[in-house]
Amino acid sequence: MSKLTAYRIGDQAPKIVPAQQDREWMSQTQFRFAYRCLPLTIANSMGWEVLCPMAIAAEWDGGDAIESIRISSPDGADAHMFANSHFGHGVLTFHLQYLFRTDEGIGLWVRGSPNRPKDGIAPLDGIIETDWLNFTFTMNWKFTRPGRIAFELDEPFCFLTPFNYRGLDAMTSEIKPLEANPQLAADFQDYASRRREFTEGLIAGDPATLKEGWQKWYMRGKQPSGEVGNTAHLSKIRFPTPKVSDGEASNKD
Repeated sequence: MSKLTAYRIGDQAPKIVPAQQDREWMSQTQFRFAYRCLPLTIANSMGWEVLCPMAIAAEWDGGDAIESIRISSPDGADAHMFANSHFGHGVLTFHLQYLFRTDEGIGLWVRGSPNRPKDGIAPLDGIIETDWLNFTFTMNWKFTRPGRIAFELDEPFCFLTPFNYRGLDAMTSEIKPLEANPQLAADFQDYASRRREFTEGLIAGDPATLKEGWQKWYMRGKQPSGEVGNTAHLSKIRFPTPKVSDGEASNKD
């Protein structure tokens, strides 16, 4: 079993909590339709979120200078220990205040929370070799236009996903016509036929089709034929809450 250890630097380190599958925009879709897309909900949950320890506001005037970003905290806290303009060019930098270590071969994909768009600013992804690193890294966001943005207290500003990064560059790839795999081609044609019939049933108002609502093959981890597609299929995932080993209460999610 692999392990991620977050060594806290100081008393102001932000909370780290298991990621949640819910997104406000997904909940606002008709009949919560977006949650039928299992790849979205799994991606939303695939890691830990680091939460803002304070509310901050940042404004960029469009310039490249470090001084072109102004940062403040609405509650009067000193925001610059948490967020600052370090690189210029409209990049807002957050300090995680942790030193992370992972098992050999395991790194961290560091990014913004998946499928959580934020107007006016976008997260920058980073791949960190935390299996040997003995110093810290930062989380950076890039303004997409001049203007003002805000991060609220306990809003996720960083998303951590561990993955086995070694050997990926040795992975090969190939492009073939579907007909090169006759069994896969036949399975796909079966899917396409069933999908077409289902869509036609919805359009025609067929009661049985309307009652079914949508085809749940991927959600159930099954092929259209009913066969199990993957015995290790993920329909839900929940990362564990980090444990605090110094006697303090654990972070609550």
